[in-house]
Amino acid sequence: MQILDAALEGGVKVLPGEVAFKLHDTYGFPLDLSADVCRERGLSVDEAGFATAMEKQKAQARAAGKFKMDKALDYSGEGNDFVGYDDLTANAKVLALFADGNAVTELKAGQAGVVVLDTTPFYAESGGQVGDQGMIHNAGGQFNVLDTLKIKADVFGHHGELKTGSLKVGDAVQAHVDMGLRAATVRNHSATHLMHKALREVLGSHVQQKGSLVNAERTRFDFAHNAPVTDAEIRQIEAQVNAEILANAAAQARVMDIESAQKTGAMMLFGEKYGETVRVLDIGSSRELCGGTHVKATGDIGLFKIVGEGGVAAGVRRIEAVTGANALAYLQSLEDTVTQAAGALKAQPAELNNRIAQVLDQVKALEKELAAAKGKLASAQGDELLSQAVDVKGIKLLVATLEGADAKTLRDTMDKLKDKIKTAVIVLTAVDGDKVQIAAGVTADDRGQSQSGRVGQLCCRPGSAEKAGASPIWPWPVAPTLRPCPQPWPVCRLG
Repeated sequence: MQILDAALEGGVKVLPGEVAFKLHDTYGFPLDLSADVCRERGLSVDEAGFATAMEKQKAQARAAGKFKMDKALDYSGEGNDFVGYDDLTANAKVLALFADGNAVTELKAGQAGVVVLDTTPFYAESGGQVGDQGMIHNAGGQFNVLDTLKIKADVFGHHGELKTGSLKVGDAVQAHVDMGLRAATVRNHSATHLMHKALREVLGSHVQQKGSLVNAERTRFDFAHNAPVTDAEIRQIEAQVNAEILANAAAQARVMDIESAQKTGAMMLFGEKYGETVRVLDIGSSRELCGGTHVKATGDIGLFKIVGEGGVAAGVRRIEAVTGANALAYLQSLEDTVTQAAGALKAQPAELNNRIAQVLDQVKALEKELAAAKGKLASAQGDELLSQAVDVKGIKLLVATLEGADAKTLRDTMDKLKDKIKTAVIVLTAVDGDKVQIAAGVTADDRGQSQSGRVGQLCCRPGSAEKAGASPIWPWPVAPTLRPCPQPWPVCRLG
């Protein structure tokens, strides 16, 4: 709603299609709900722009799918041996090569493709953890791995581009995982397990994982919960996870049959399909089934910090968190912001709260003084305006603009003028940037009868509106006549 309100500020009449699509795609805010909100405000939604944004995303997805070709690759050879739990480098042989989704015997410099190895240290995307990046090379060429995806359960495809030389089926190569990216990713993945445990302990056992994404930058975790996670709960979750990190307990992974795993009490994700053999991961006080890569001990995570919490669907919340160097960079960025704010307010960071409170008090006092000054100005202007009232068939008509007035000043001035003018129609306007405010009022006549019933009789003089180019808007300052409006004369509208 904050994003929607911000997009509708400034007098816009149509909600941009890109904004409506972002609300739909990123935050789960349906298009029809955005349209309902806009209709309530007399606005509309650029549905054509929404459709364009939707088609653009589909095209990007198709392009990505064409490059990765996960399920389209026709590979029937042997599987690969994954050694990436313990090693980040490996000697290997090229089993197959693919370019544009077709099997080839050779890749040349500049070609994008997929490489299948007999042995690989690269982890293929699975269970929310992204695939590894790195390099495959030999004396003849260098292949940059941009992603690793499963072609089959036991066959990993290394997607990327051959930067130099050539690469042929049967070549002996060396495979190197990007150590920095892998280390950052496993810190986030291991922290996700600890956070999941803490969420269940702080929020309740109803918390169930609904989705996750773990990469080198952060961990994103979706879970079942029917209310926002409070600041106090977030602090408690952070405290529990960081306590586990400080304990520096060694992580342990065991491969066993599914029945034995169930007996250990390991957390099994609802809706997940498991084979006969599973991997049980113990990290800190958490025990879950997981095939991903992890730290050797909880202390390797370094630091855990939640950086975002929000809803993504009915009954589903999302938490984003950072670890290690990313957590340090996040905290340093916050420190920079605090230091800059303190400098602007001429205070020490530790005194910032008190200084902000003082500034807010000063602002409130100045606002009161400004309101009082505007009131006095409006009162003075009101006395001057009395002489501008014109008599139209026994009714005083006053139309004027008050410079620098706000809505309250208009109302206050209107009330004062109504006390001083009998049998009158009064219209006051004020302009603030591209916004116009109008206050209109009528007074009682000498017999105490309101003139509001006669306002509808105001009628433009024949041709006056057309000459002003403003029909049927009353073309100020042409004075109207007071008589029933014969057709085709337009009825005057104050505006």
